[in-house]
Amino acid sequence: MTYQKRLSLLILLDSMIVLTSIYLCYWLLYPNQTIKVPVLVIISSISMLCCHHIFAYIYKLYKKAWQYASIGELLSIFKAVTLSIIVTAIIQFILTNDIYIRMLTVTWMLHILLIGGSRFAWRIFRDNYMTKAIDKKRTLIIGAGAAGTMVVRQLLRNKEAELYPVAFVDDDPKKQQLDILNVPVAGMIRDIPHIVQKMNIEHIIIAIPSLNKRKMNAIFEVCTKTNAKTQIVPMLEDILEGKVSVNQFRDVQVEDLLGREPVELDMQSISEKLTGKTILVTGAGGSIGSEICRQVCKFHPKKILLLGHGENSIYQIDLELRKKYQDKFEIVPIIADIQDRERIFEVMEEHKPNVVYHAAAHKHVPLMEYNPKEAVKNNIFGTKNVAEAADTFGVNNFVLISTDKAVNPTNVMGATKRFAEMLIQQLDKRSNTKFVAVRFGNVLGSRGSVIPLFKKQIQEGGPVTVTHPDMTRYFMTIPEASRLVIQAGALANGGEIFVLDMGEPVKIVELAKNLIKLSGYTVEEIGIKFTGIRPGEKLFEELLNENEVHPEQVFPKIFIGKATMVDEKILRDFMEEFEEMDKEEVRERLLEIANNRFISSVSINSVFNQ
Repeated sequence: MTYQKRLSLLILLDSMIVLTSIYLCYWLLYPNQTIKVPVLVIISSISMLCCHHIFAYIYKLYKKAWQYASIGELLSIFKAVTLSIIVTAIIQFILTNDIYIRMLTVTWMLHILLIGGSRFAWRIFRDNYMTKAIDKKRTLIIGAGAAGTMVVRQLLRNKEAELYPVAFVDDDPKKQQLDILNVPVAGMIRDIPHIVQKMNIEHIIIAIPSLNKRKMNAIFEVCTKTNAKTQIVPMLEDILEGKVSVNQFRDVQVEDLLGREPVELDMQSISEKLTGKTILVTGAGGSIGSEICRQVCKFHPKKILLLGHGENSIYQIDLELRKKYQDKFEIVPIIADIQDRERIFEVMEEHKPNVVYHAAAHKHVPLMEYNPKEAVKNNIFGTKNVAEAADTFGVNNFVLISTDKAVNPTNVMGATKRFAEMLIQQLDKRSNTKFVAVRFGNVLGSRGSVIPLFKKQIQEGGPVTVTHPDMTRYFMTIPEASRLVIQAGALANGGEIFVLDMGEPVKIVELAKNLIKLSGYTVEEIGIKFTGIRPGEKLFEELLNENEVHPEQVFPKIFIGKATMVDEKILRDFMEEFEEMDKEEVRERLLEIANNRFISSVSINSVFNQ
């Protein structure tokens, strides 16, 4: 129906209601009155009719979508009708020096009843007859607060929705036994298994956008005791920014169950380093590098340089950033290999960046065990090229992306990363550039991480392969890792190694079990197979050696360490003799150098609990 037709019908309907109200009131209250009163009734009718349409226009009664009517719309009706009656009373007083209070009061009540009833009748019809739960999944909403209420309202309104809300659960004792939008609060979170069974629930929605991750983990554990599919409403900030609506549910991700709140940024100090500056990100097409680019762009640099070896990955991140920031600052995609020293120096000389985030690296542990010389070329010589170019052309801050595997390394990848840390620490002693390293554990969802492998194995019907039942790792999300890198650049004084307090290490086998459950299967259906520790792997990882420990946090959840320095001649000799070595000698020398000055090791827990 067009707006003009809708407007005409509403005006006609309201006109009939106004006239009916006043004449019905007259017939009820004054059945035996003389001719004088009908004249007054006619005048009052005309007055009330005109006033009603004026106030209906003012309060936009003809523009509201009445199928979504609520308290706000009812209040608008109340104001329009009441003001119409008041103006009519004033006109009566002017004409007769009297006000027919009984007549106006009854007319007001009839007016409210008929106007309101005509509007809300459509919503009642729509909610009760057009959105019946035919072939819809019976859904339990966790959280009877504002978000939960919004979810239920959206599901009830949307006749095409596949879900139909039948109950809430909430731990607030004040909400027990209440009905919200005709949906009962059936119990508390601990009662979910019983409620799911009793009410034949097929779907569960966690509708608490600001829920902390420890609580999320606890709720999910309860939900896994049922056969219902569990989803979650989007993050609160995404809803507020308008990126998604509250009813765009998503599956619970492993990241939601980390049991740790993400690190927050010191926006002011970072802004001072990045806003209006030229920023270079190496490995910009990778998982970490591309997220660093996204985070940096929020601070509106003067120019961002996207440097990478892979043509397609650089094209993708360049396309994404241009779509969002095309007219706000300069975005420069650069295809270059960090092993090409001449090319790296050429880039630095041309653009003279203020800050460099060095994320380009080979990081796959087993692959680097088979290809140690390639690991050295990329992770050591590539870092040396980028770092020395940064020093030569006056970069203010240089941030190296390192790894927890650089602590007491037992594999080539970790040893090359520790070597790279040593290189920039040596360079920091004689350079005006501030060189720092950032260490973090495994990054969930990054290329080569365990999560994509587990998902593929689950899709294929299993089993999921885990190397050892006792193997543990520290985990963080891609945004967390990127924020740490950016924050480290802002905190840098030179020579530091920054580490994120990542809480307790996670058992890989528990991660696998959670992922199986999140995929809608049981562990028994998919199965878990233990394959044995691979070359270069450790049962547990560390983030700082005991000789590197500065137990105080320099920023919430961020620690700092100064690693033991290694004689620069040892590093130089290795790089000069590298080409003459076979791969076994490369591996042995690397591990010898990387562990040379480490006296002993401690777990990250003892470091953070000192």
